[in-house]
Amino acid sequence: MIKFEKFILNNGLKVIVHEDASTPMVAVNVLYDVGAKDEEPEKTGFAHLFEHLMFGGSINAEDFDAPLQRAGGESNAFTSNDITNYYDTLPAANIETALWLESDRMMSLAFSEQSLAIQKKVVCEEYRENYINKPYGDVWHKIRQLAYTTHAYRWPTIGKELSHIEDATLDYVKHFFHKHYNPSNAILVIAGGVKMKNIKPLVEKWFAPIPAGVKYNRALTKEPTQKASRFLEVTADVPTTCLFKVYHMAERDSDRFYYADTLSDILSNGSSSRLYQNLVKGKNLFTDLDAYVLGSDDAGLFIVEGKLADNTNMKDAEDAIEEELNLIKHELVKEPELQKVKNKTESNFVFSNSKLLYKAMNLAIYERMGNANLVNNEVDQYLKITAEDLKKEANLIFDANNCSTMHYFSKN
Repeated sequence: MIKFEKFILNNGLKVIVHEDASTPMVAVNVLYDVGAKDEEPEKTGFAHLFEHLMFGGSINAEDFDAPLQRAGGESNAFTSNDITNYYDTLPAANIETALWLESDRMMSLAFSEQSLAIQKKVVCEEYRENYINKPYGDVWHKIRQLAYTTHAYRWPTIGKELSHIEDATLDYVKHFFHKHYNPSNAILVIAGGVKMKNIKPLVEKWFAPIPAGVKYNRALTKEPTQKASRFLEVTADVPTTCLFKVYHMAERDSDRFYYADTLSDILSNGSSSRLYQNLVKGKNLFTDLDAYVLGSDDAGLFIVEGKLADNTNMKDAEDAIEEELNLIKHELVKEPELQKVKNKTESNFVFSNSKLLYKAMNLAIYERMGNANLVNNEVDQYLKITAEDLKKEANLIFDANNCSTMHYFSKN
């Protein structure tokens, strides 16, 4: 059980404190409720650009990392289509260094043409290296554009086109910052060797003076129900031919999300899973085969992807996957198989909540979902799933009209 306390500053900043007397360390996590889905279709990649810009210095701290490192700490961040998350770990005795740095960049990020030019160059190089020149680098651009016709999930976090970042102006960067990176759009979590009575005054000292800003309210266009199968064929200079089967699934806060996630584990979580045992090890049709879900806020995707063995043709590969999906649609999962997956899920939750940084991240993520206590009881949603739930969900997801297929052929 992870115990925590919450309070909200007058500027709207939500704060969660988890006391853990067993460690001399502390994790400071700042989650901003902004992701790639909050970008304009012709100005994408900005949430990810800010993942870099926020380390470029603020008004009172020219370098974010140097003071933190002198205090024995380290930092990092990640961006998704839904959120941007920054996190620091350092000795609890030096926590004020992290609070100063995080509050300073929230209040007064140092904008300059030079800083923007440096970070644009970094991001553009990342784009070229990982999404243009790297084998399979364009997969997620193509999958998202194939599966989504309307919703802002139709581009990845790196951005839809390289030119969107190349053409980024300082004025628009400032606009994006003031729209999204403010206390009313953020959650601060402090976890570790601290006491609430000491932390609250420090949080108020460093964050209360920051203007609230205007809370951003989304008005995203909902993705319409897919009513016909879609198909894309690609040939590229990649080592191995791949197959992707993509299905729309429920949003993250739906009970159906847990059913889909469990289905993906039954199909491909570990060497005893169905896809590995039957199609990789058994029939040798694939060298690698995986099924997984995107835990997106709005309706996400259930992905089946595999690398074909050298002697496998695409029709045989696709037929074999369809056979496995049809089996899980028409036959109830046996109780031992379901229980094994539940046990593994429960173990993963225990492991996740044993790490200080993961506790801080999870508390922030669940608070954003509306209930920080899910960090303690979300596992119950998985443990109560029945075989009937899974069969019903499989029939909803694995409908041919709900499927987008990509054949990604190797030139070799």
